[in-house]
Amino acid sequence: MISEPELVGGVEFDAPEVVTEEKAPRPPRARRPWLWALGGVVVSSAVWGGGLYAYERGEEAGPDLGGYKRVSGLCQLVELPALSGILGERSADGEGPMMDDPAVLRVSCPMRFGPPESGYSGFLSYTLHNVTDPGPEFDAQAKYASFDTPIDGLGEKAFFADRGGEGGELMVLDGQAEIALAISRDYSVDAEGNETGNTEPLDLSGIEVPMTQDMLTLMAALKK
Repeated sequence: MISEPELVGGVEFDAPEVVTEEKAPRPPRARRPWLWALGGVVVSSAVWGGGLYAYERGEEAGPDLGGYKRVSGLCQLVELPALSGILGERSADGEGPMMDDPAVLRVSCPMRFGPPESGYSGFLSYTLHNVTDPGPEFDAQAKYASFDTPIDGLGEKAFFADRGGEGGELMVLDGQAEIALAISRDYSVDAEGNETGNTEPLDLSGIEVPMTQDMLTLMAALKK
């Protein structure tokens, strides 16, 4: 169990170098497939059945949401200062897919950190369950996607998946709310498929530390 994650090897997460110089356009970037697989895990939906029917008829007040609110612009709300200080300035190309239903609200935000030719990709999702208990589904998702490192002190339960120094994924359950964040190194390739770029990539071992810090801040913002 991790209560206060410590960095073991890799980069020191306190004095990052951020490259801001503009470069000539590069060929399309390759991305790590596991990053976008997170979106598929989080976007998978449950069958609401009779509980939804009763909810829509006003027969049930619904579960306590623990202060979590409905949001429509997740990218506008999120800041992620700890990750931005390490990986470079955060940018977003617009809001991701959204589901706004009486039973569930699901919003997402694709983003980037640092310069295009040697930066990092991120994906954030927020799901608020208004009818059913998300606990059993959350546990199944964590097990299926190899989230095998528990993080203490973060919501009701939280798990981290390390991706071998290339990034990591963090998923949190807090009552009726699920929040997931993934970070992955991006890179450019030339016509022969060789990696290009003039910036030495960071070793992202220990990235769960700033991810946990930013997740705590985000969870507080989602309750305001």
